[in-house]
Amino acid sequence: MSKITVIYWSGSGNTEAMAEAVVEGAKAQGAEVRLLHVGEADKDTVAHADALAIGCPSMGAEVLEEAEMEPFISSIESVVAGKPIALFSVLTAGVTENGCRTGLPECKAAVPRW
Repeated sequence: MSKITVIYWSGSGNTEAMAEAVVEGAKAQGAEVRLLHVGEADKDTVAHADALAIGCPSMGAEVLEEAEMEPFISSIESVVAGKPIALFSVLTAGVTENGCRTGLPECKAAVPRW
C-alpha cells in the first residue's frame, strides 16, 4: 500500500478543501494517506512518505506563501529526490505553474508535467 502525505497551506480554506479532496481520491484508490497543514510537516514526514501532494494558493505574482510554505519547500530538498510529487493550487486568474514549481526542479523531485 502506498503511503501518501498531503501537505497544504490555506489562507481562506479553499486549498484545505482541495487537499481534503485529494485525500479522499487517494484513499479511494487504496492508498494510506496522511493530511497535514504545512506547519505540522517536516523533513522526516516527507522522508517517510512514498509520494507527496503539496498544495498552496498562488500568492501575488505566482509565488509561494512566504512564511511557511516557501521555507518548507526549501527544507525538504535532501529527501525528495526521485519521490513522486503532485502539486495543486487555487487561484483566481492566470497560470500558477511557475509558483508551484519554485525550488522543486533543483531538488530533483519527480514533478510530472501535464
